[in-house]
Amino acid sequence: MCKFRSGFGRGSASVCGRFFRHGVSWEEYSSYLNLFEYAGIDPPEPAYNIAPTQIAPIIRIAGEDEPVPAGERHMAPAMWGLVPSWWRKPLKEKKFSTFNARSETIATSNTFRGAFRHKRCLVPASGFYEWTGQKGSKTPFAIGLRNRRWFCFAGLWDRATIDGSEVDSFTILTTTPNDLMAGLHTRMPVILDPQDYERWLDTSTRDVEDLYEPFATDAMHAWAVAPTVGNVRNQGPELIEEV
Repeated sequence: MCKFRSGFGRGSASVCGRFFRHGVSWEEYSSYLNLFEYAGIDPPEPAYNIAPTQIAPIIRIAGEDEPVPAGERHMAPAMWGLVPSWWRKPLKEKKFSTFNARSETIATSNTFRGAFRHKRCLVPASGFYEWTGQKGSKTPFAIGLRNRRWFCFAGLWDRATIDGSEVDSFTILTTTPNDLMAGLHTRMPVILDPQDYERWLDTSTRDVEDLYEPFATDAMHAWAVAPTVGNVRNQGPELIEEV
C-alpha cells in the first residue's frame, strides 16, 4: 500500500509558503488527471497546513527507473523545497530557499533550469494561505477557487542523491498577482487550467510562458482565517474556517 503523509517542518509566510488540500478519492484523482492505475493505493490524506520540508503528493511523468511504466502519469510523494540534482551536501547545509520558483527565471536559473527542461510536475491543492498587515499583527487569509474543490499548481521536481539516499523534492511556481492577490502579496502561485496540464507536463514543449499568466480574479476568492494557521503543528479543516 502506498501512503502519503506529511511531516512537520518550518513554515513561512512568503508566497506561496503554505497550502491546503481537501480529501479527494483516488478514483477522482485518477480519472481527472488520467493517472496510472495503482492496485490498492490509498489517496493522500487531507492536509490543512502544508509547509516547506513536508511531504506532499505531486503528479509527474514516469521515467525509466520508476515503479510504473515509463511515460505514464503517476502520483508520487516528494518533499516541498526543491533540492537540485547537483546538490550533494547534507540537507541541513542547504541555506537557499527553493519552495517557490519565479516563473520568469526558471529557464535560466542554475537551481531550476534542469528541472524545467526535464522534470515538470503538478501539485494538487485546494487553496493556499497568505498573510497581510503590519509586522507582528498580520492577518492570515485562505485563498481558493470559487467553483473547484481542488486544482493544481504548476511545479518542478528533481531527484538528488544525498548520503547515498535518493531525495525527491518539488517547488511551486509563482507569478505576478491578479487583482485579488495584489491586495495581499506581490506574487501568487501559478494555477493551471486542466486543459493545460498535459502541455505543462510535456517537457518537449519549451514555449509555455503564457501559462504563467495570473489566474482569473473572478474565479478566485479570499477569506480571513484564524492566526492558529501560523503554527505548522496545527492541522484540521477548522484552519480554513472564515473568521
